[in-house]
Amino acid sequence: MDAVHNLLSYMDATTLLTAFGPWVLVGVAIVVFIESGVLFPFLPGDSLLVTAAILRDPLNVSIWELLAIGVVAAILGDQVGYWLGHKFGRRLFRDDARILKSSHLAAAEQFFTKHGSAALVLGRFVPIVRTFVPVAAGTARMPYTHFVGWNVLGGVTWVLSMNLIGVFLGNIPGIADSIEKIMLLIIALSVLPIVVKYALTRIKAARG
Repeated sequence: MDAVHNLLSYMDATTLLTAFGPWVLVGVAIVVFIESGVLFPFLPGDSLLVTAAILRDPLNVSIWELLAIGVVAAILGDQVGYWLGHKFGRRLFRDDARILKSSHLAAAEQFFTKHGSAALVLGRFVPIVRTFVPVAAGTARMPYTHFVGWNVLGGVTWVLSMNLIGVFLGNIPGIADSIEKIMLLIIALSVLPIVVKYALTRIKAARG
């Protein structure tokens, strides 16, 4: 139980940033890189970027450093996801897998099919989908030159918006004392599209 508790505690953005110490920029880069397409979707990408921007002064980093490292890591993570999808397709995924579930890839592929190339931008703002959309793009053999443009746009848009939210919140007096509540709200907003889609699917199935 202690091991599970410790693992869950490190899913908290503030805990992670504190644990990174002087290597906070490296830590942010690693988390964003992994969550952007390296097949491990259960990291606090949104909340990490927002929290880092709120706490940038105590963390001794500038907003420009956070933006630069975040954008580069997000773009590179998507590159790896695309390559994995292009190279291995569905062979990495299984129905009974703990993380690489076939259902995760199927959801990303449906999202990709519905929204087309724009899914590489829109998918950035949806947890789990964010990780697997570039894999779906690679599996679907999306032309790489086309993928890169949308990949860069998505990475810049996502990191910039999350950091700007953090800057805005950080300018509110006393916000650091309520940071846990703010992060819960951000997580809830991030998960909302998945909840809404699930509810609509269940309603449609019940009527059908």
